[in-house]
Amino acid sequence: MTPQPPPAPDSNAQGAIFPPHIEETIDAIAKLHADHERQATAMERLVERLTNLFAQPWFVAVLTLIVGAWMAGNGLWFGLGHTVLDPPPFYWMQGALALAAVYMTSLVLTTQRRASRLAIQRERLTLELAILAEQKNAKIIQLLEELRRDHPQIPDRSDPIAEQMSTPADPGAVLEAIKETHETLMAEDAAMPATESDSPGV
Repeated sequence: MTPQPPPAPDSNAQGAIFPPHIEETIDAIAKLHADHERQATAMERLVERLTNLFAQPWFVAVLTLIVGAWMAGNGLWFGLGHTVLDPPPFYWMQGALALAAVYMTSLVLTTQRRASRLAIQRERLTLELAILAEQKNAKIIQLLEELRRDHPQIPDRSDPIAEQMSTPADPGAVLEAIKETHETLMAEDAAMPATESDSPGV
């Protein structure tokens, strides 16, 4: 019997071997998240755990049951003529829920602030990779243009677009151009209502 060839390795299996450039990318992303977790303080970790706890669907159900039981118990006992801790319209419960809402809002804002720091680091990494990719593409176009000019079997012709693309963009100049364009558009939008108000009505 002819031996069967071994099955191809699964690229998604644990311990899969990736090319070096993919492994470097994986390591860089993992290091980014690991550094973000190491920089978190004990209070930030506690706040994040509480936020994750309050964000669970069962917490909404438990809170609804507690509020319903509080209103039903106090309302029924008050209707029977007894003295209750929080008679309708349940001012104590309203105050407790308002205080809880303030704390939950603070927890969410604190968690979002920590998550925004990670998002900023990701944006910086994405921007650096985009600039590096643009420089690599410009270098590739430059090498192709040199090959086209030097190759005896390829007719030499002028390509202004390829020559422009072979020059890497200056990030500072691009940023200034974006700022100037944004300021121009904002100035036009600000002047538009004044122009419409000066026009005579029909």
